[in-house]
This record gives sequence, C-alpha cells and structure tokens, in this order.
Amino acid sequence: MSAVWPVSRAAVRRRRVQTVVIGVVVLLSTTMIVVALGLLAASSGPFDQAYSRQSGAHLAASYDPSKVSDSQLTKAASAAKAYAGPFAMATLDLGSNGQFGAPQSLVTVGRADPGGPVDRLNVWKGRWADKPGEIVLNLNPTASEGRGAPTVGSTMGVAGQTLTIVGFAYSVSQSADAWVTPAQMTSLKPTATQMLYRFAQAATNEQVSAGQTAVTSGLPSGALVGTQSYLGLRALATGEPNTFVPFLMVFGWLGLAVAVLIVANVVSGAVVAGFKHIGVLKALGFTPTQVMAVYLTMISIPAIIGCAGGTVLGTVLAESLLTRAFENYGADGIAMPIWVDVVVVIGVPVLVALSALLPSLRARSLSAAEAISAGSAPRAGRGLRVQRWLSGTRLPRSVSLGLGLPFARPARTALTLAAVVLGVTSVTLAVGLGKSLTEYQTAASRVNAVDVSFFAPALDGGPAVNDPDAPPAPKLGDAADEALIRSIAGTTSVTASANVPMRLAGTSTDLQVSFYRGDFTQLGYRMLDGRWFDGPGQVVVSERFLRQRGLAVGDTITLQAQGKTVRAQIVGKAMYNSGDEVLSNWQTLALVAPTLRASLYEVNVKPGTDLDAFVQAVQKGDPGLQETSGQESGAFVPIAVATVTLLTLMLGTVAALGVFNTVILNTRERRRDLGMLKSIGMTPSQVTVMVVTSMAALGAVGGVLGIPLGILAHRLVVPAMANGAQVELPDFMLHVYPWSLLVLLVLAGVLISSAGAYFPARSAAHTTIAKVLHNE
Repeated sequence: MSAVWPVSRAAVRRRRVQTVVIGVVVLLSTTMIVVALGLLAASSGPFDQAYSRQSGAHLAASYDPSKVSDSQLTKAASAAKAYAGPFAMATLDLGSNGQFGAPQSLVTVGRADPGGPVDRLNVWKGRWADKPGEIVLNLNPTASEGRGAPTVGSTMGVAGQTLTIVGFAYSVSQSADAWVTPAQMTSLKPTATQMLYRFAQAATNEQVSAGQTAVTSGLPSGALVGTQSYLGLRALATGEPNTFVPFLMVFGWLGLAVAVLIVANVVSGAVVAGFKHIGVLKALGFTPTQVMAVYLTMISIPAIIGCAGGTVLGTVLAESLLTRAFENYGADGIAMPIWVDVVVVIGVPVLVALSALLPSLRARSLSAAEAISAGSAPRAGRGLRVQRWLSGTRLPRSVSLGLGLPFARPARTALTLAAVVLGVTSVTLAVGLGKSLTEYQTAASRVNAVDVSFFAPALDGGPAVNDPDAPPAPKLGDAADEALIRSIAGTTSVTASANVPMRLAGTSTDLQVSFYRGDFTQLGYRMLDGRWFDGPGQVVVSERFLRQRGLAVGDTITLQAQGKTVRAQIVGKAMYNSGDEVLSNWQTLALVAPTLRASLYEVNVKPGTDLDAFVQAVQKGDPGLQETSGQESGAFVPIAVATVTLLTLMLGTVAALGVFNTVILNTRERRRDLGMLKSIGMTPSQVTVMVVTSMAALGAVGGVLGIPLGILAHRLVVPAMANGAQVELPDFMLHVYPWSLLVLLVLAGVLISSAGAYFPARSAAHTTIAKVLHNE
C-alpha cells in the first residue's frame, strides 16, 4: 500500500474534474439522506421521552361534578393502569381588555403536590403552592421571559381574588394552565372535575378509546364533559418534521442513486481513458490488486470527504429542525440517534466503493501489454450498424454522427442515461409537488374567493374604545350594515361573521370560533365530509382539528367562554389549515353572546363591478366600515416550494455534471476521429452540434423515461406529506400534469443533457488538428 497511496493521491490531483464531481455529488446526497433519516428516526423520540419521564396522561378527562361524585370517579378509574385525581377545576377569567371576544383565561386545577402516578409536574422555578393565596403557572422551561411576563413573587387578580405566583411548573400532558391548593380551589368555585389516566395499551386511537370506555363505564349519562388524548398532542408535536420527511427521503435516495451512477461512470471512464496508465503501472511492477486499489482509493478520497461534510451539515440541519419542532415539550436541544450518523458515514463510502468495484476489476484484469497497446480509442465496430443507417438519412452529417456516438460506448451511455432519467424524475416531482401544494394552499386559505371585505371595529355594539388613532366606529347597527351592503348595485353574496376565543372543555386548548351568518357557502370553503351547519349547536372543523384530538365527524365537543358552556356536534369537515379554528353559525353564537355584532362582512360582486366605486358606496352609507385585505396564502408553501426547487436544482446540476464528465471522456477518447473530421472540413460549430446532439438525444429519452417515475413519486410523496401535516388532500389535487406540461418536462431532460455537454463540446471543437496529432 506504500506504493498505492502516492499514485492514488497524484491521480486525485491530476483528475480534478472527476474529483470535484464525486465530492460534490456525495456531499449533497449525504446531506439529504442524513436529514431525512434523522427526522424519520427522531421525529417522535423527544415527545415519547418527555411523556415517559413525567408519566404523562394518556387521557385527560373533565366531568360535571353535579352529575358524578368523586367516589364514583375513583371507583371507575381502577380500570386504568394508573390514575391521578379527582382534581377540582375551573376556568378563570382574567379580563377582556375592554373588548368582548378577547378574554384571557386560565384553566386552573386544585392539586396538593406536583408528583403522583400520572402527570408528574416539573417545577423548574420557584416552589409548589402550599397554602391559599398562592398559584403556580404552567410554563415551558424553554420559553423566553420577555418584558411584562409574570415572575415569581408577582401577583395576579382572578375571580375577585389576588394570588401570588410562587413558581413555574411544566406539564407535558398540558393538563392545566395553573395550579392552586385544593383549599384555594374551593373559593374559586370549580365548575368541573379532572381525572388523569394512564392505560396499559395506548398506542392507537382505538386503544385510547377502549381505555376511555373502561374508566367511564357505569358513570351517569352526561357526566363526561370533555377529553384530551395524548395522541393528539403527539400528532401536533410530530407534524412539522413528518411533513418534510417524505420529499426529503425521495430526494435523498434520488441523490444517492445519481451519486452511485456517476461514480460508476467516472471510474469506468477513468479505466478506459487510462489504459496506457494502467499498462505503465503494471510495467513498473504494480500487481493487479494494487492497480485495483489505486482506482478504488482514487474514488474513495473525495467520497469520504464529501460524506463527512454532508454528515455534519445534515446533522446540524436535522437537529435545528427537531429542536424548533419539539421546543413546546420542554426539549431545549434534540440529538439525533447516533446510529444515523454511523450508518451514513460507513454506508455511503461503501456504496460508492461498490459502484466503483466493477470497473476497477476491469483495470485489474488487463495485462500490461494489452493495456499499453489498446490505447484509449473505442473498440472497432461498435455502433457501425447504427452509424451506417444514420448516414443514409437526410439529417445533417453533424447530427447523424452525433446520434450515433452514444452507441460506441453502450455501458457508459446507459449510466449517463440513468443519471439523466433521475434528474428528470426529480424535476417532474418538484413541478407536481409545487403545483399540488400551491393549489391546496390557495383552496385552504380561500385566496381570491372573496372580492372585498369590510371590518367593523366596535365588536360589542357599544361605544368604541377612546383611542385617537382608532378607526371610527360604525354608525349603523349590525343588521343595518348588512342591509346596506346588500343594497349596493353588483352585490351577489354577503357573509357576516364574528370571532370568539373559546376553550375546548377538558383541555387547556384555546380555540378561535368563527360564527357565520348569511351566504357562508359562498366563502370558498371546500367541504370534504359531512355537511354545513343548519341549526344551533353545530360546528364544522378541519382534518387537522380532528386528528389532533382523536375526533370524527358526528362526535360532540363542549365549548366554553365567559362562564357559558355549549355542547356542539361536528357535522362537517372543511378544507382549511388551522387546527385551532372552529366554524359555526349565528344560531350557535346566540347561545354564547346574543348581543355580539358581526365584526367582518365578506362580499362577492358581479364580474366587471368597479370595486373602488363599490367600497366608496358602502363607506358613504357607513364610514365606520373599513375595507380590509383579502386572505393570504401563508408562508409554508413558498418555503416548501423554494426548498424543493433548491433540491431539484442540486440534482439537476449533479446530473448535468455526470453528462459533463461523459462528454469529456468521449471527446478525449475520440480525439483522433475529431482531428480527422476537422481535417476534411468539419467546422468547430459542426463539432459542437455533433457532440451536443449525442447528449441531447439521451436527454430526450431520459425525459420520456423519467416522467412516469416522477409522476409515480408524486403520487406517493404528496399523500405522505399531507398525512404528516395532518391535512386531507382531495384526489383532484394529484392530477396536476396536463399534456402541455409533460412536453415541457421532456425538454427538461434535453436541457440537462445539453447544458452538461455544451462546454466540453466547445472545448473539443476548438482543439487544433496539430494538437491532436501531437497528443497521438
């Protein structure tokens, strides 16, 4: 090996193009593989670890104390593996800041200590409340304490009482916003009783539901007010990383496949182009095994460097994403499983070496005399039949010669074609992914579904807040404002709405409930399941809302606000992004806040209506109605599309580098032929056309073969991303490849190949005949 190393190192320095190509390809491929495997392996780990460490509740349930006693709850809870409670619970109003609809409230529980068999609390600052007048707040240890944030020793007024904050605790179960002593809880007039359960089996919604049935069996009807499954919290925690895993995995494997193909192509070409070099090495005394080791080492050096850099970069990116995703669960730093780095660091170089093994064995088998006498020219007779047939066509001679060039080296052509196919596959996947995400986001956020919107600043129908910078309050009442808008010429639909923050009973979850009146079916929402509400106590929610809470269409939830409780049935599932927004109607609002007026009017008009004149007519009738901007699509889709585009450009560049390397090898091997063609009158531009045509033909074939693979990858990746994001994607959003787009995608293969071939083709075209003869 003492002789192999200096020869291999010299080959790496001399063959800079192939060294850079291998290093860059392996770096990018390794980065994508590490990120994808890291997210896949660790996506649920931090949550599961935190839940196990604190014995988090598999199910948190709240009961109506007027219908069930503590002794009944304790007796029924014996069916669980472990339980904590009963704890008295109340939702405390902290004030409305002068406006109805914006309350600040605390779900507060009376608890004697932070320990116990279920939901052990992490008191990370201060101490636990041990006497009346004290309160402990639920706060994440990783949360930053900005100006105005509560501190240990400060006081807060709730329910007419002043309580001192004595500590901060963290509940991974999110069972409450604050805790006080049981004695203090009695004076706060509790409205519910909390029970926390852990089950022997709770890996699926069915198992959690079975556990819930067991612990509520025999209890009075209507006693259960609300529940929160830990699977909903888990889905929320893993949603962000799981959204990125599918397409990162696909791009990572595509990149790795391209890397293997290019490495095999590079080594094979190096062996063919280096016949004389092999012969010289063997003539100097190198054994066949040493010759093979030279070529494997020559490839392994840039591969190992690229793999090491890609592993570091991928680990940093994956841990950064995981830390942000799981910071709500007290995870201030996420470390990926060590096996991911070990597998990648060992596996990628081994895979690269295996791809180089077959051409290296060829170098090993050549004798010194055979290698020196073979030179670098292709074997005679390869592709002659195709060349003869092409010469009989009416194609320009440079084009016919170019189309025949790939047949001279069929193995190299196959490897180059495969790299182009994967490049086209990635482009096809990226285009389809971008279109599907854009269409979904446009539909889910209702972009352009409403022509103009008006905001009414005075939410409660009373006098506006005394603020000189505040917009004028509406001078007309709610019904009068809606009638005014409907009376303006061109109006086709008007929908009035009001938003009220509410709590989902049994949880510490804040919800934004939007109550609609009028033509709400014209707002652009797509109904995925069930129907729209048509009576009081009915709501429509999103797929994300259902998944995060283990609910389904037809289930009943309990909403609370300002001391009022409303039981509502989920009658439909609509397509929108939020998991914390609930849609309902004006009849349900009457059960919560009958005097609340609409705060927003969304209007559609006839095509061709002058919107500026329309707005002026409305504001002439009521100057207090302010025009507002329409719906925005959000930032996720642009970021995701930008990420996919960047990955596609990387893979396209890598594929083009493979073509680049192939053309360099081809032109070096055929320099004698090129010199002869130029000597009989072929111009440099014709040489360029000939070489570029040879690769453009491969690009066209690669486009035809790569498009079906890209469409198949799209059909697999997009539903997987939707599942990770906890949304439902309608089937029609998968049909995003019209025929016109497919034609353009074929041209993408031609573009990748032509771009990779152009510069080495120009270089070969401008090589003089004298230089060719001198080299010979």
